Amino acid sequence: MELTVTFPGKKKVDASFKGFTIKTDQPATNGGDGTAPSPFDLFLASIGTCSGIYVLDFCTNRGISLENVRIVQTMERDPETHMVTSVALRIELPKDFPDKYKDSLIRAVDLCTVKKHIMYPPKFTIETVKAL
Repeated sequence: MELTVTFPGKKKVDASFKGFTIKTDQPATNGGDGTAPSPFDLFLASIGTCSGIYVLDFCTNRGISLENVRIVQTMERDPETHMVTSVALRIELPKDFPDKYKDSLIRAVDLCTVKKHIMYPPKFTIETVKAL
């Protein structure tokens, strides 16, 4: 599996992966143009959207409408390190959502692959090579 990162200008950094180009930029306050999410914003969004896939699959497999279903993700940061210290996912359900599925839905979302990779992080190696 390979992802290629390129630098199209200013504070923009793009990633090409599986036939898609994911564009990132820094906010104007950090010297960017604010034309795309920052890499860290995409990281945070990947948690919520991964969880969303599990909600979508859970509901779809049971014939439950996704109308009025949403996930609200909140994060807390350490004021000194600026590192995220907690992530909370609140799954908002319509009044007619079957109570018997609430705990199962939480267990399904707990399977989120992005969350699992944060809990059990991969090993990172970094090296430099000169172009041929």
